[in-house]
Amino acid sequence: MKKNNLIATVFAMAALSASAITPQPSSISFIENAKPLKLGKETTVRIIGAESSDSIRLAEYMSAHDFTVVPTKKKAQVSLSIDQQLGHEAYNLHVNNKGVSISASSGAGLFYGIQTLMDLRDDYSKSIPALSISDSPRFAYRGMMLDISRHPRDKEFILKQIRAMERLNLNRLHLHLTDAAGWRIESEKYPRLNTVASWRPEETWKEWNAGGNLYGGTHGGFLTKEELKEIVDYAADRYITVIPEVEMPSHSEEVFAAYPMLSCTHTDKGCSNFCAGSEATFEFIQELLDEVLEIFPSEYIHIGGDEAPKGQWTECDACRKRMADEGLASPEHLQSYFIRRIQDYLSSKGRKAIVWDDALEGDGPSESAVIMSWRGTEPSSVSLPVILSPGRYCYLDSYQDAPSTQPEAIGGYTSLSTLYDYDPDPAAVGFQGNLWCEYIPTDSHAEYMLYPRMLAVAETAWTPAERKNADDFRRRAISESERMRTEGFTVFDLNTEVGNRPEAQTPVDHLAKGKKVTYLSPYWKNYPAGGDSTLVDGLRGGWNYSDRLWQGFLSADSDERVDVLIDLGAETPIQEISATFMQICGPDVWFPEHVTIYAGNDPDDLTELTSINHTQIADTEVSFRDFGWKGSATARYVRYRATAAKGVIFIDEIIVR
Repeated sequence: MKKNNLIATVFAMAALSASAITPQPSSISFIENAKPLKLGKETTVRIIGAESSDSIRLAEYMSAHDFTVVPTKKKAQVSLSIDQQLGHEAYNLHVNNKGVSISASSGAGLFYGIQTLMDLRDDYSKSIPALSISDSPRFAYRGMMLDISRHPRDKEFILKQIRAMERLNLNRLHLHLTDAAGWRIESEKYPRLNTVASWRPEETWKEWNAGGNLYGGTHGGFLTKEELKEIVDYAADRYITVIPEVEMPSHSEEVFAAYPMLSCTHTDKGCSNFCAGSEATFEFIQELLDEVLEIFPSEYIHIGGDEAPKGQWTECDACRKRMADEGLASPEHLQSYFIRRIQDYLSSKGRKAIVWDDALEGDGPSESAVIMSWRGTEPSSVSLPVILSPGRYCYLDSYQDAPSTQPEAIGGYTSLSTLYDYDPDPAAVGFQGNLWCEYIPTDSHAEYMLYPRMLAVAETAWTPAERKNADDFRRRAISESERMRTEGFTVFDLNTEVGNRPEAQTPVDHLAKGKKVTYLSPYWKNYPAGGDSTLVDGLRGGWNYSDRLWQGFLSADSDERVDVLIDLGAETPIQEISATFMQICGPDVWFPEHVTIYAGNDPDDLTELTSINHTQIADTEVSFRDFGWKGSATARYVRYRATAAKGVIFIDEIIVR
């Protein structure tokens, strides 16, 4: 009886131990009443049937993680073997009291099986419960992007992040190597990229941006070719492919600081785009890409393609001539011409391009490209493969908790739960988390922003949607965060998380809820939130305008912002009318300068209840302020107006009581 109780206890503990595995496997079953596997001080392992390169790689990796690799014909506690019936990265893992068997069709699959075994071993230092796991990834591409242009990172920092990636079954490291803030890759062909474009007078991006974006100085640096090759090899030993991004045709001011003739102005000022009308541009890029391809063996090379100001091309004689000569109808088609020429060159070298979804404008890229979607482009809307990386969920430079409790960020609010709850379209080929670093100057700050949110990226990219569980994941994320801290990582503490803005957590009931709203000035199409019902739907906004609860207002040619008329449906006694605005000056979001509130029974003849003036003052905070009226009136209609000379205005709800 005691023995049966012991086995039942072990089985119950085994069920709990499944939650130590991150990302969660596709399926796991525990063998009830079976004896667990007892582990000795040395865990022996043999590798059967793998390619020699995989055998060497796996043996070296396991030896570095306290496994003893023995010859194939010798008995061992852990056996790794090849099963060609499994998918490329899939694996099966079985544990009983005699040992562990892991089978896969590739070295990558065996490697992921090893990660699961290590999770189990870490949780059960003396024995592993009898179980069977059948596992394979949800997406083929599972990525993390590091922006090392805005603030350079050294080789050791990148190797450290690769070690975090390996435990999470992530297989693509996207390095954003070039941008206006600095060129971070060695070039022997164009040395001024390293002597000029890699350096700046100010240490941080924020100081550099405020100081006029000058180049040269003592702050910055770049990774040498040898350092980058070491990173590539280190990642490959962990079945991670490093994908370089060389930004074009825009975000290239640092290039023009070194080689001004390549810009549309042919100077180092006033232009962020390569001149698409100059053959010198394409000669430069092709020779530069030759150096990049020498370092990075990846099938895909990321060539950017986002946020190119098209007006710069329309003002350039050479670009206008190119458009006329090639029969290009618009600057958007000129961008397509540019991207396709680079694609053709990569194709001649046996490579392919990844581009941001902006490149879909005009004719778009040719069919060999993969689209990296950051603005919400779904796979069903394009004919090309799509890697999903939507800014609302996957931009890890956003605040991960109440802004007042966090280091300054670029804006946004992406909590762990926000990211984890996102369900990407299964038609995509990949899923990626991006860390942009404008406001992230130090290595420890970068890690703080990455973890534990990259755990959510990893589980979403690997685990079937039906196997995800938010409560269980949070518990595992807390445990994994503690393990990472012991390994020297700086990790956000989930135990002290404040959570979303309190007003956003409970719907509000008021007299205008669900009533008809007429927009006398339109809301901004870029931030429509829930459309015409947004301001009276009873839902308050969170810490940032990206949550689709804040409605944006912007006018290019006037101070007019918010101007709405609410029909309460009948003459109603009212005592309060108010609305909350937010201010985040970095992305040009401001409080209004003037608010006027009216009420009455005739929409064409309303009485002014209050007029409020406010001076817009720049700060570095994320702030919220109510602009409203209190008193006594009777009215069927309420009109709310807000004006501002600059910036975007966001409002979540007009509350009438």
